[in-house]
Order: sequence, then structure tokens, then C-alpha cells
Amino acid sequence: MTPRTASAPEEAYTAAPFVPDRGGLPALRRAAADCRGCPLHRDATQTVFGAGDRAARVMLVGEQPGDQEDRQGKPFVGPAGKLLDRALAEAGIDPAEAYVTNAVKHFKFTQDEPGKRRIHKPPSLREMTACGPWLAAELALVKPELIVLLGASAGRALLGSSFRVGEVRGALLEREIHGQQERLVATVHPSSVLRARDDADRKAAYEGLVSDLKVAARALA
Repeated sequence: MTPRTASAPEEAYTAAPFVPDRGGLPALRRAAADCRGCPLHRDATQTVFGAGDRAARVMLVGEQPGDQEDRQGKPFVGPAGKLLDRALAEAGIDPAEAYVTNAVKHFKFTQDEPGKRRIHKPPSLREMTACGPWLAAELALVKPELIVLLGASAGRALLGSSFRVGEVRGALLEREIHGQQERLVATVHPSSVLRARDDADRKAAYEGLVSDLKVAARALA
């Protein structure tokens, strides 16, 4: 199959032709660096693929890389990632033993003019669907015992457009994903904690995140 390029119509966007059939996570990571399955690669600095041990028991799925992740080429290395590591440790999950990735592998942003701050822009469902083959391949290789969905976009990417994080957060779920029964826990994205209006709201949001992650920790016990 000839890989589709960014000039293809939106309904034809897909990363599928770029995903290798074999080679494990290293092969996936190398191939993802050249993905042109949708236009998001044009403005991003680089592909930001998942990171962690193939034997990880838990996979954490976020929305997309942020500014720092785009610059460094690694997921969850910015402020939200540091907050997530702290929350995981407090909940009883070693961050070093988790596999972390995003539904979308390129940073989508708006920018008033070159040199100005790049502002995160949520990916569309179509863009998440186009990037889905990468996430499916990661799940197939890592085979986590538990998936933690960080925010609504991650949930929509794996469970469909009707997903609402507020309706199911903090509950242990069982759903079929790519033909496999998976256990999941949904919670907010750590960036939402950082966006809280004041210290009191931020403290409450952080405690809610930790509480949800404790459900994940108990599921892994």
C-alpha cells in the first residue's frame, strides 16, 4: 500500500500504511518518526512516541505532546508530566514502571507569529482516529494489565466520541478495545490541574487525580 500523504482528503488520513508489521517497540518508534498520515507533522518539531518498558503493567494514555514534549521528543516531560509523576508516586504507582504515550503523536498548536508562545490546540476526533494505528500497535505489544485514560481526548480515542470522563472517572471499567477485553481507569489530564483557577481549586483537582490513580493502584495490587 502506498502511504497517504498530508495532501490526501481528511477522510483518508491514516497512519496505518506507516506502521511496521514487526520489530517491536524500537521499530515502531523509528517508523513513527517518518509518519505523514495527517498534516500535524508539518508544524511539529518531531514525532513524540510512547516511552517505557514493554513489560509495563500499566499504560497511561494522554491526549498529545505539549510544547516541551515536542521540543524534547519524549512524552510527559513538561509541567503536566512532572505533576503526573508526583501523583502516581503518591497513589502507589512507580512512574518508572509505567508506559506513557499519547493518542496523537504530534503537537497541535496555534501561534500568532513566529517566535511567539505556541498554544495547545486539541486534536480533532479525525486526527485521533488517523493516529489510532500507532496506539493500537503499542497496546498490542505492551499488553498492559490496566490502561489509565488521562482526560477526555484519550477516552474518545479508545472508546469513541460518546466518552465523557466525568461520567466514569475513578471507576474500574472493562471495555473491548481493538478486539481485546481491557481494564481501564479514567481520570482527568494532569494539565487540567495546572489550569485550576486558584490554589484551593488546584489542591482539590490534584487530590481528585490522586484518588483516581489509587483506584488504578488497587487494580494492579
